[in-house]
Amino acid sequence: MQSLDGSPLGLGTRLAHETRTPFAHHGFVNTPIHRGSTVLFKTLDELEGAMRVDTRRGPYTYGLIGNPNSRELEKLCASLDGGAGAVVVESGLAAVSLPLLANLAAGDHALFTDSCYGPTRHLAQSILPRMGVTTEFYNPRIGAEITRQFRSNTKFILLESPGSLTFEVQDVPAIVGAARACNIVTAIDNTWATPLFMRPIEHGVDLVIHALTKYQSGNSDILLGAVIARDEAHWANLKHHAEAHGHYAHPDDCATCLRGMRSLEVRLKRHEASALQVAQWLESRAEVGRVLHPALASHPDHAIWRRDFTGSSGLFGCVLKPQPGGRAYLKAFLEGLRFFGMGFSWGGFESLVVSSDLRQSRVAPPWTDEGPLLRFQIGLEDPRDLISDLAQAFDCAASAAKAIRTDSNA
Repeated sequence: MQSLDGSPLGLGTRLAHETRTPFAHHGFVNTPIHRGSTVLFKTLDELEGAMRVDTRRGPYTYGLIGNPNSRELEKLCASLDGGAGAVVVESGLAAVSLPLLANLAAGDHALFTDSCYGPTRHLAQSILPRMGVTTEFYNPRIGAEITRQFRSNTKFILLESPGSLTFEVQDVPAIVGAARACNIVTAIDNTWATPLFMRPIEHGVDLVIHALTKYQSGNSDILLGAVIARDEAHWANLKHHAEAHGHYAHPDDCATCLRGMRSLEVRLKRHEASALQVAQWLESRAEVGRVLHPALASHPDHAIWRRDFTGSSGLFGCVLKPQPGGRAYLKAFLEGLRFFGMGFSWGGFESLVVSSDLRQSRVAPPWTDEGPLLRFQIGLEDPRDLISDLAQAFDCAASAAKAIRTDSNA
């Protein structure tokens, strides 16, 4: 789509109008939900032809393979990322596993950033080795030096930038350039930035992974994922393996996600502004050792973030300084929060927090911080209320630690 004068449309206009065809549906603004498995054919020729169609673009043949809702969502995802096409699947984790299964075979070697999503790590450590695939983790800040870990059988590199929980920003162009010179497929989990703030295909990445469960949906009410392919060959390969493994995106979830995506730009701007305000406040607190937010000048990868990204989302981390009371201090802080729920996932309207200890899992390099590692999802609440909530939770934690010291000295 283009504007009337031929110039590119604004992002908000694209999100509101692209892929919609109201007058193909009696004028209704949103595509009706097409629930169903069976698709009927009028003639034997049509039935036999259904076995030969291109299921990415051709007529619909069976509910498992695609429907108007999933195809509309795939077209919008591909358009936003600048890819040849997309495949939507039933969860973000399915969107991670699909490129692995589509591009790896027994005897291959795959590299994973050490900062990757926890379930991705489980796939790399527990599932792929059973398939005969050798997996190895690399320092997310390795850049072009990743070639040192290349082997003759290295076939796949998974990136995630910023990294889950620890928010290292990877030098995507350097890693992808090294990989392309050796015909190694690259994929990146771009859920944090969405295609609004980072477009990895423009940096040469082959496959872009999104957990549509998060910001694209925006309401914490569905599970969905997508993989966007840089070119036709990767797209065809993804679609073939998605069908072979029975991946499926329910039409209700696709329609719900499309509804959320129409307001994605507006919501992300609010998430971004509020998260920066909260992160800057946390940097001022004596209890905080460091804040892990790439858009802050204090972040070690801030220069790369400024080079490759056009914005930041509502997710960031911080490391608390070790405090008297240990777990009791952390427990009092987290349980004292009123507007931050303790729970996994993110990208919805509500603020969340989780704590993690990576000292037993990170290897490249090992995680050495002794204080609690927290990950905050800043939702759509007023940031002033969130800051007040954090302040009183710190007071609760300090009181709990003081009580422990008093009891121990009694």
